[in-house]
Amino acid sequence: MFPIRDHNPSERTPVVTWALIAINVIVFLSYYPTLGTNQALLMGFFDQWALVPSEVIKGIDTHTLLTSMFLHGGWMHLIGNMLFLYIFGDNLEDLMGHVGFLVFYILSGLAAAAGQMLADPASSIPMVGASGAIAGVMGGYLMMFPRARIDVLVILIVLIKVFTIPAWLMLGLWFALQLVNGLAMDVAGGGVAYWAHAGGFIAGLVLILPTWLRRGGARYWSATHGKPPHDEVEYVVERRSRSSIPRVRPVRSGHAGDRPLADLSRIPRSGSRRGGGPWSGNRD
Repeated sequence: MFPIRDHNPSERTPVVTWALIAINVIVFLSYYPTLGTNQALLMGFFDQWALVPSEVIKGIDTHTLLTSMFLHGGWMHLIGNMLFLYIFGDNLEDLMGHVGFLVFYILSGLAAAAGQMLADPASSIPMVGASGAIAGVMGGYLMMFPRARIDVLVILIVLIKVFTIPAWLMLGLWFALQLVNGLAMDVAGGGVAYWAHAGGFIAGLVLILPTWLRRGGARYWSATHGKPPHDEVEYVVERRSRSSIPRVRPVRSGHAGDRPLADLSRIPRSGSRRGGGPWSGNRD
């Protein structure tokens, strides 16, 4: 099960999100096509630019705290991370502004690296990937839009189907898997940096708090019921002729009672809490 899109359009052009995706892709293409077929050369490259916990803790190659966020170990690693960033990044950038979102992203990535280093400070295994920073984006998204609708693709042998589920369920399950896998895995053996994912996710929850409080805190949730505070998007499948390939077209759909973002900061403290908050399902 993995997400393919949300129903939460951004109100401004997410230039930082797109720039981060472009930088990750360009950096990957600059080394992987030439080094990816030679494991020794690839590891030599990672030794220089990837994060090695035991060295960074000693104050060696601290630049890798940043450079490792833009490296990936393979095509699927890159594509998966960029898909998650594309789906969830634009909405946080919309809320926080371009500069604020960039700072949030970098800090989440640094917190993710700290999480992995705390889990195994003696590790000499290079760590690469934007997963930790993107996990922070996912944590921030969960805080601000817990009941935004996410379309996930489920593949069960011969069954391939898209389901729509609330963000809190998809992101909550993802975070739980990181914790379970992190506890079950021998961190000294390498593999997926689950504790980096968990650290980034928790950092995202914490770093988004000022934005959440500026929007009204619990009153923001009460007003939006955990959903995006603007029109959501429905996806309509169109077929112009029997021989044509179906096209998925987004169409905005309003929700009665929604408030624009600018109005949410003025919600009175005595406002109604009816609806059970962002986690209840009685407002769909």
